[in-house]
Amino acid sequence: MINILDKKDCCGCASCVQVCPKQCISMNEDCEGFLYPKVDSAACVDCGLCEKVCPVINQNEPRVPLSVYAAMNSNEEIRLKSSSGGIFTLLALQIIAEGGVVFGARFNENWEVIHDYAETVEGLEAFRGSKYVQSVIADNYKYAKQFLLEGRKVLFSGTPCQIAGLKKFLRKEYENLLTVEVVCHGVPSPKVWRDYLQYKRAQHVVGKNTVSSSIDELPVITGISFRDKISGWKKFGFKICYAASEAAENSVSKSANIDNCEITPFNEDIFMKGFLKNLYLRPSCYQCMARQGKSGADIAIADYWGIQRIHPELDDDKGVNLVLINTQKGQTYFDAIVATLTYTISDYRKAIANNPCIVKSVAEPSQRVLFWKEYESHGVTCIDGICQSMTPSKFKVLFGRIVRKLKSFVR
Repeated sequence: MINILDKKDCCGCASCVQVCPKQCISMNEDCEGFLYPKVDSAACVDCGLCEKVCPVINQNEPRVPLSVYAAMNSNEEIRLKSSSGGIFTLLALQIIAEGGVVFGARFNENWEVIHDYAETVEGLEAFRGSKYVQSVIADNYKYAKQFLLEGRKVLFSGTPCQIAGLKKFLRKEYENLLTVEVVCHGVPSPKVWRDYLQYKRAQHVVGKNTVSSSIDELPVITGISFRDKISGWKKFGFKICYAASEAAENSVSKSANIDNCEITPFNEDIFMKGFLKNLYLRPSCYQCMARQGKSGADIAIADYWGIQRIHPELDDDKGVNLVLINTQKGQTYFDAIVATLTYTISDYRKAIANNPCIVKSVAEPSQRVLFWKEYESHGVTCIDGICQSMTPSKFKVLFGRIVRKLKSFVR
């Protein structure tokens, strides 16, 4: 049976839960807000299926893509609503046009991130845009398998570990399945996300320097975008919108726009700061088992960071996707959408130089233990101070540059 001794050995894909014939495994939240499987040993019959479908126990071999592209959706409206180049939407539209089903991550009514599926073009809207929180997979591997057995086309998108979990759960290849991996920096704590939203709602009511407010007085959130492009794709902002009310209208800051939305530059927002400093990622993210093409996905999509140097002709600061084609099936679907996109063939080595998360995990910061200790007492307000302590001084940055130049000169 599944027995997690080290939390770095579980990515939270829930493949074990969904495959269990006795339904004796459940996902339980730990003190950091991450879900882990728990087995009811009294009901377990030791069939071993949970271990057979675990993508951490049964890892694939690394692989390099068959082809690499820099690409963007020709529909500028959709591209601006997307985190980068809007390629996912084109692939999803192709599957819907073939009578298929698309799986992806969306917000629920409480702004938690869950996996779900859509069978209509209108339903794709909820999947568009990045969600920097680990989505709850629930029974979506089961639903995908049922659609596949019915003969319908299925596009399943998710983080590398979620795609790896699906592949292991299915235990065979399906010609009518297209898997799309969204290249992942790492997934932050859902607990921190929940507390952060509470903090933002309270801050919106009573002002920037205070967060005390009763729950009944907190405004209703009507929209969230992790990657708003009002200042461009490279300098994206975190956007949160609130329902109009007399209390909200009287307290909304002068910097808020007429839609009662607030946009904070990504490098000033405390949740994004902690996320990018890797403070509260899932433990397995520090040694991800699904990078380097090991997820088994047909296609991997990411932001094409560094596009201004590698393919400057495509850089309009509205978003460009890096597209990695890993299988012939993936190539077939990419070829099917070329008429609706702008693209160019690219170089894998140059691409990963600017997006290293494709091939290697982020480092676990030494301050992570301190963060969770401080979090118990101070909640999300401790993030800013810890992040500042992790930022090197201007002198250290300058000294590091000098050292690197001297080393280069010696060579």
